[in-house]
Amino acid sequence: MNIGLFGGTFDPVHKGHLAVARAAAERFQLGKIYFIPASMPPHRKDERVTSFEHRYAMLALATAGDKRFLPSLAEAPAEKSQPSYTIDTVRRFKQTAGKNDCLFFLVGIDAFMLVAKWHRAEDLLREIDFIVVSRPGFSMADIGNALPKALRPSPGVLKAFKKSPAGGTLALANSVIHILNEVESPVSSTEVRRAVSGRKSLARFLDPLVSEYITKMGLYKEGAGERARNQARRRL
Repeated sequence: MNIGLFGGTFDPVHKGHLAVARAAAERFQLGKIYFIPASMPPHRKDERVTSFEHRYAMLALATAGDKRFLPSLAEAPAEKSQPSYTIDTVRRFKQTAGKNDCLFFLVGIDAFMLVAKWHRAEDLLREIDFIVVSRPGFSMADIGNALPKALRPSPGVLKAFKKSPAGGTLALANSVIHILNEVESPVSSTEVRRAVSGRKSLARFLDPLVSEYITKMGLYKEGAGERARNQARRRL
């Protein structure tokens, strides 16, 4: 089976995430996609992130309608707090995967542009194939230049890539980067949080069950406190 690992903060999960997952599932015949909320995202150490319990609960609600989509506790908070590193999660999934399973790591192009700074990036890019969700304005040269120096194509190849919009595949030594560029996904989690703060309608951003959960738990409002976090823990 082809299996997708969709990592992210999911703060909150929105319709754009679901559209990306559906497109990836169709294009790459993914029988399962695990949505993996990060317990402690390394790139957001200095930012306030909604509790893992809330983010996981919203994922469970958003993915309930598609049997291919599964919320994952792979990066649930451990007793010892530490950042959630993608390479550790990928290796755990590989240990439990069947011998005929093929794993793909699904990521948006904005996050992929920083992949060289990820923890043990070279090792990660040798461990698993990537599906990078692109959008207009990016070239294959952008994809190549984002890689750690040891894995980048030669300068001549990168120069030629400048004329090629991001698409197709880029073969590395032990893995392949697949470009998914047919997805319309203008929504961002930041935009959702702003809409909640501004008391705007969430219908175009979120699954109705997620919208209802946010309202009921009082998330993303100034002063949302410990009471809501405790309610989420009791529900789980």
